[in-house]
Amino acid sequence: MLQELIIKNLAIIDNLTITFKEGLNVLTGETGAGKSIIVDSLGLALGQRASSDMIRHGADEGSVQALFEVKEIKIPEELFSIKPDNTIILRRTLNTQGKNRAYINDILVNLSTLELIGKSLVDIHSQHEHQSLLNKEIQLDLLDAYGDLKSLKDHYRTVFGEVSNLRTELQRLQEASRFRAQRLDLLKFQINEIKQAKLKPHEEELLRQEYMILKNSARLSEAVRSAFEGIYGGDNSSIVQISKSLQKLRDLSNIDPGLKPVVDLLGEAKPLLEEASQELLKIKEKYELDPRRVDFVNERLDLIDRLKKKYGNSVEEILEYLQKAEEEIQNLEGSEEKLTELEKRLKEKEELLIELGKELSKKRKAIASKIEEAITKELKEVGFDRALFRANLQELNLPARDGIDHLEFEFSANPGEPPKPLSKVASGGELSRIMLCLKVILAEVDKVPVLIFDEVDAGIGGITAQKVAQKLKRLSRHRQVICITHLPQIASAADHHIKVEKIQKKDRVSVLVKVLSEEERQEEIARMLSGKITDASLRHAKELIGAYK
Repeated sequence: MLQELIIKNLAIIDNLTITFKEGLNVLTGETGAGKSIIVDSLGLALGQRASSDMIRHGADEGSVQALFEVKEIKIPEELFSIKPDNTIILRRTLNTQGKNRAYINDILVNLSTLELIGKSLVDIHSQHEHQSLLNKEIQLDLLDAYGDLKSLKDHYRTVFGEVSNLRTELQRLQEASRFRAQRLDLLKFQINEIKQAKLKPHEEELLRQEYMILKNSARLSEAVRSAFEGIYGGDNSSIVQISKSLQKLRDLSNIDPGLKPVVDLLGEAKPLLEEASQELLKIKEKYELDPRRVDFVNERLDLIDRLKKKYGNSVEEILEYLQKAEEEIQNLEGSEEKLTELEKRLKEKEELLIELGKELSKKRKAIASKIEEAITKELKEVGFDRALFRANLQELNLPARDGIDHLEFEFSANPGEPPKPLSKVASGGELSRIMLCLKVILAEVDKVPVLIFDEVDAGIGGITAQKVAQKLKRLSRHRQVICITHLPQIASAADHHIKVEKIQKKDRVSVLVKVLSEEERQEEIARMLSGKITDASLRHAKELIGAYK
């Protein structure tokens, strides 16, 4: 419930704190005292649009803060840091530069978030637009809640979501299938082309290395031949010279033992040179140019270069492309079967959706008739003797998220006039009384905890005013109700009576509020009854208040 409202520097209000209680809260006072300004200020705290013109003349900034006691409220995921516990504070500030800020529990939020939270806390019924029952989606939700259709509606919504997902997937597959044959032909050609090449990992590096050897075979062959001749091939070869030197030094080492290490080293070098010469002979054979091999390597490298331009920057990437292409072919060849299965599942789900939609629609029509009857009865008790209320259900061309129905509450106050949507009802007083009747009927299913009625008494009096008062009282058993009224019949039903006054302070006017005691309530209601306080009006006021004890 709304516990406290603090308003600073808005319109003619300089600094005002108002406390509210459970049950029926009534605000009374002379016309122009500032009662509607209080409602407008609360609207700002709930996220309504604001203008710098609302700031009190002479002030740089205006603000409003609303403190609520809450039992349960849904906080958007992005506001997880807000922890309402048992209270939540909505605050709005405006300045003369046109800037305004919104806060929830002192956390800065955008205006749409403030409005979202505000709508879940308060419903204002007046000429203003902060009225949830004018929303056609909410009207349908209320009808379903009134008829205890939540379980069926949730089932329908689940199937609707499944149908939407299946349609999206089917559309994706159908679009893909248009290019399926073309894609399959291309993939098969590519796979065949790569497989025919019989590529091996690292083949390109080995071929390029061989190509360089073949390209320089003459130079390599001459270098090997020359090295072989120098080491082993003639009378002046290294082997011959080492053998001669070794023989001489070995004989002389008997004279000078210091030569023995040199003899040993030369002895070790000789077999190494012989081994090297044999290796050079083998290598020399490799450099014997085979024109066919040269052509093969060139053709092979050309083939790899062509494939690289199509499928990757290396043999490894080409082979990886081959693997992916084979996997894609498997998927494409299996997509036709998947498409058929998906079409079958979609048809089954669509049939179930239509079945659930028709069942939901049938029950809604029965509930709509009950609501029309119940609200028409309530309307008669608040001065609409010949009014017509209709819950207009129309079947949609295609199933929607909430069913196959479109619902709009319609109303006509005068016989002969066709009913019109509630959003087009011009009179604020009529609209408030219609909303009051709706709230009474739907009190058990509409979970907005705070209801505010401004001008609910416009154009009524006598027995109708008494009936309105009784309905407000009845409604306040389930919700906190705040009502601005000029009628003593309604004020006498209050659980908490607040008087609003406009007073002169020096050369400025200001607004004061006062919570009335029992005696002060009698005096205020007496004033409302006769315009002045007399013994007769006091007795009458006491009788009116006593009727609700």
